[in-house]
Amino acid sequence: MTQQSPPVHPAPPPRLGRRMLPVLGLALLAPWVAEYLMGSHTVRDLPLIIFLVPMYGGGALLIREVARRTGRGWPTMLLLGLAYGVVEAGLFDQSLFNPDYAGEDFQSIAHIPGLRVSGYFGLLFVAGHAIWSIGVPIAIVESLVPHRRTTPWLRTPGLVATAGLYLLGGAIIYADLQETEGFSASTLQFTVAGALAVAFVVAAFRVPHRPTRPDAQVPQRRVLVLLLALVASRLLWMPASWLGVAFSLALLTGMAWLVLRWSRSPRWDQGHRLALAGGALLTHAWDGFYLAPWRPVSATEELVSDIVFTVAAIMLILVGIRQVRRGRQLAAEREPQPVGG
Repeated sequence: MTQQSPPVHPAPPPRLGRRMLPVLGLALLAPWVAEYLMGSHTVRDLPLIIFLVPMYGGGALLIREVARRTGRGWPTMLLLGLAYGVVEAGLFDQSLFNPDYAGEDFQSIAHIPGLRVSGYFGLLFVAGHAIWSIGVPIAIVESLVPHRRTTPWLRTPGLVATAGLYLLGGAIIYADLQETEGFSASTLQFTVAGALAVAFVVAAFRVPHRPTRPDAQVPQRRVLVLLLALVASRLLWMPASWLGVAFSLALLTGMAWLVLRWSRSPRWDQGHRLALAGGALLTHAWDGFYLAPWRPVSATEELVSDIVFTVAAIMLILVGIRQVRRGRQLAAEREPQPVGG
């Protein structure tokens, strides 16, 4: 005779301190990946991260919580990430439109005359924020807490506070850039950027749910997914021309199609998602070795910072792998098993 084992009672909810760890982790990781890992800041600038947490951390948390609360997944989060990229680069710091932003020429390459914007840098800025400011930090932190990957981390007051933090961060960046750059986008530029951001938000909540397909194929070795993400995200830096824009769009479209196809398999799991994020994370670490910091520093400080940040990125991936494996093991142990009698 076969009978079922006694029901497994769910573990009690974590205490407040442990419950807030992924919130704090995402709030700090988002600006670190977006600004520090790519080489814009050095280890000496780490205390300044507190000024970047409201916009970067607040934005990543807000997107993640809204998507998870509404039962939606990665297509929604990445589309909201594109909206975030448009708002940050088009409305807050206005690097999309400023012809002399931080002393750099971000307009002349693949120039769009009427809108006075670069198609090349516009794509890099918006897609870059969706991938590295939003997608990668969320995937990394969710891998660190696999048992809470799809559950909300904030209650309603926390969600409201996060939204306010994000808006405050955007206002701080806007005011600071107004003072230092002395530039303001035109009414047309503001209107187009706002309309594009709204379009991405609407698309994020209208994207259809794709049912699982048992016959869908998925790479068995997750390291292959990591290597593909590393190469593909590096190739986003195509030649600075309209041809480069076309190649980058084709690459992004192809990667999106491939990942959507893989994700329909029941064998696609958090390990694959961590591999995707890990590849993109290592690309940013790679970029850090040749992108110059925002202020003049010694070659030694720059190199030491790049090495320290790269080691930290690798450690994050390794810890994420360990946590994902541990989560799979715990889930297997909690499954009721038939008991012979």
